Amino acid sequence: MAQTNLPEVSSKPFGQDGKALDGVRILDFTHVQSGPTCTQLLAWFGADVIKVERPGVGDITRGQLVDVKGADSLYFTMLNHNKRSITIDSKHKQGKRVLDALIKTCDVLVENFAPGALDRMGLTWDYIHKLNPRMIVASVKGFGPGPYEDCKVYENVAQCAGGSASTTGFRDGPPLVTGAQIGDSGTGLHLALGIVSALYQRMRTGRGQKVLCAMQDGVLNLARVKLRDQQRLKAGPLTEYSQYGEGIPFGDATPRAGNDSGGGQPGRILKCKGWENDPNAYIYFITQAPVWEPICDLIGEPTWKTDPEFATPKARLPKLNQIFGRIEQWTMTKTKFEVMNLCNAVDIPVGPILSMKEIAEEKSLRDTGTVVEVDHPKRGKYLSVGNPIKMSDSISEVTRSPLLGEHTDEILKDVLGFNPDEIEEIKKSGALSAPKKEEKAA
Repeated sequence: MAQTNLPEVSSKPFGQDGKALDGVRILDFTHVQSGPTCTQLLAWFGADVIKVERPGVGDITRGQLVDVKGADSLYFTMLNHNKRSITIDSKHKQGKRVLDALIKTCDVLVENFAPGALDRMGLTWDYIHKLNPRMIVASVKGFGPGPYEDCKVYENVAQCAGGSASTTGFRDGPPLVTGAQIGDSGTGLHLALGIVSALYQRMRTGRGQKVLCAMQDGVLNLARVKLRDQQRLKAGPLTEYSQYGEGIPFGDATPRAGNDSGGGQPGRILKCKGWENDPNAYIYFITQAPVWEPICDLIGEPTWKTDPEFATPKARLPKLNQIFGRIEQWTMTKTKFEVMNLCNAVDIPVGPILSMKEIAEEKSLRDTGTVVEVDHPKRGKYLSVGNPIKMSDSISEVTRSPLLGEHTDEILKDVLGFNPDEIEEIKKSGALSAPKKEEKAA
């Protein structure tokens, strides 16, 4: 049955009736990557994200991996688009006054401090909800409740604790972490979904709630196929893994599988023309059963289509090294893009290994807003990722990250409603500025 409590259908053209999260205000206590990933995504969808930073210091990533002297680092700028910055000393009496006012007027508080840090600031769940019972408090932590919940976690620690590292790499090598930030950014994406869900539930209940995303949990969610394979081991060897065809026994845990496909279809990364000098002249090639015959035709092995040694998926499994070796002889005669074009024409799934340089220069990614060019007053123009989620009626625009404390005055005036005398009192108290350095004696 259709819902009856929805507003009338907008008569404005798609993309011209605001953004998905217009009217939502986020109190952003996040820093580094996991939390800022979450709040930046919410900002791209139209939320007013107010980033609270320490006076004179700000988010630690402003000064990490600096490539332009005197400017915020790319580490910071690429994680804090579309936000406003206010500087507050949370330990100062007048600073606490401003924080309390922000809690009363915001919808969501997002934080990724070390365990217990928010409580030590006096911002306990009970305190926050006494001020604003509609407030949603969203947190990123390393681990959920259990023996490790008080441990600090960083990206690679999360990848290791979440099962990703143990299943990444080649069988005869050490565990490996991936270059994709599945611990930090991956958890931030999970948290954003939790926040939006809590906002939706609040429309029915009228109250806020706590939203927790543990980095270990987020990584495991992204590595779920490896937990699938752990259980499949009880029924016998994992036949789509290369080691099965090599006659190597399986242990009692999901092994590292190199570049084998995780979806059950045999796949490998193969060399292409120019691989001797280009570290990215490779392509991922999947020998999907429905397109086995076109594969045989392309690589010049038409007899494999009917040969009982190769004609069925089951027959091919013990011979994957031989099969991919033959396919690689063919791919090495062509560039990765030539292989892609030839394979796509007959529906063979392949993927060129694109370098970050190639991605940065890819016009189609610029056209869709997946890669954007942003102008910054201190560092000039730079490239960043745009919103990876495209909505037809909520068009994302990427604006630059804020300078430290850039929006302090307008937030005090326009958001919190302090009058000029109150603003002057708060500013004179030193609650919004860094302590002055003592002058050395002459």
